[in-house]
Amino acid sequence: MKTLPRSFKPTLALLLPLALGSACQSNTSTTATTNETGSAAADTTAPAATAQAGTAGSGQKYLSKPLIKEIYTADPSAHVFNNRIYIYPSHDIETGMPENDNGDHFAMRDYHILSMDSVGGKVTDHGVALDVKDVPWAGRQMWAPDAAFKNGKYYLYFPVKDKQDVFRIGVATSTSPTGPFKAQPKPIEGSFSIDPAVFQDTNGASYMYVGGIWGGQLQRWKTGTYDASVKPEPGPNEVALGPRVAKMSNDMLSFAEPVKEVKILDENGKPLLSGDNKRRFFEGGWMHKYNGKYYFSYSTGDTHLLVYATGDSPYGPFTYKGVIMNPVQGWTTHHSIIEKDGKWYIFYHDTELSGKTWLRNVKVTELKRTPDGGFETINP
Repeated sequence: MKTLPRSFKPTLALLLPLALGSACQSNTSTTATTNETGSAAADTTAPAATAQAGTAGSGQKYLSKPLIKEIYTADPSAHVFNNRIYIYPSHDIETGMPENDNGDHFAMRDYHILSMDSVGGKVTDHGVALDVKDVPWAGRQMWAPDAAFKNGKYYLYFPVKDKQDVFRIGVATSTSPTGPFKAQPKPIEGSFSIDPAVFQDTNGASYMYVGGIWGGQLQRWKTGTYDASVKPEPGPNEVALGPRVAKMSNDMLSFAEPVKEVKILDENGKPLLSGDNKRRFFEGGWMHKYNGKYYFSYSTGDTHLLVYATGDSPYGPFTYKGVIMNPVQGWTTHHSIIEKDGKWYIFYHDTELSGKTWLRNVKVTELKRTPDGGFETINP
């Protein structure tokens, strides 16, 4: 998630939307967030209450529209529970913090859960499901979460910096997919970095994928021990850092094994190099299975692509295959993939509502597969 380097040079794909402006219309009414019981609370960081940067004019066209406009949301992890779609996003807020390489300006403090019966249907915001103040060990920055259902319970997995400013993965439970969730008193033992994604295989086994370089701190764990002095990523001719995976215990509250690195290979079976930044892993991993194959998809980060690799095991190795989605408007890109009613969908975010990379909005569009099991590349 979520770093914007001082050496950032916008690509044409990023500059054009900002130059043309946004297709959204300004909403001048009072914004509110409605929870499951129907009560509402004013949100002073919602799009209607925030200065709209880079949204003058209406020349820019977008493939999809924001699912909600009352609050800013990002990093959508979507799941189908009881034939309804539930979306677990980050909740972006305006803090006034300056942008930096560590992503401190992404200072989210809670999670809202969204749901809808079908893509294109009415979207419900169920209000705050978990707040940082209710996580005993947490310090700051509640970044991209994920969720799972097992044992009659719903599990919310979330990265947040502990009181020593080190990212760990926490877990909270609920009897409802919309919460409220109660956090465990400590983070998952052996967990680190960001962007947890929990995949449940057809045999019932569950696996968590984690990791993000730069501000996500994955590089600081290269030796197995946290080291804040490590460079943001290896040299360009060194093997790129891979995400991590661990099988979950039956209670879904801990790892059943030590965390392992996931290898992502090129077409010749060689590990991707760090300098191959249009293909190497950066953050935002997601796993799904299709026709017996495991599809690991992820963000390339500073090149703003969503790409995928395939393998024969949830542990990998995975062979790079291609691009799922070209760059969105905004610095970050993060996604999830689900199947619903015989169609595949990709949930993602951009900055249509605000024009600011730290104030994003979630979207969804159909994901079309090719006969060989690949994807038609999406232009958002």
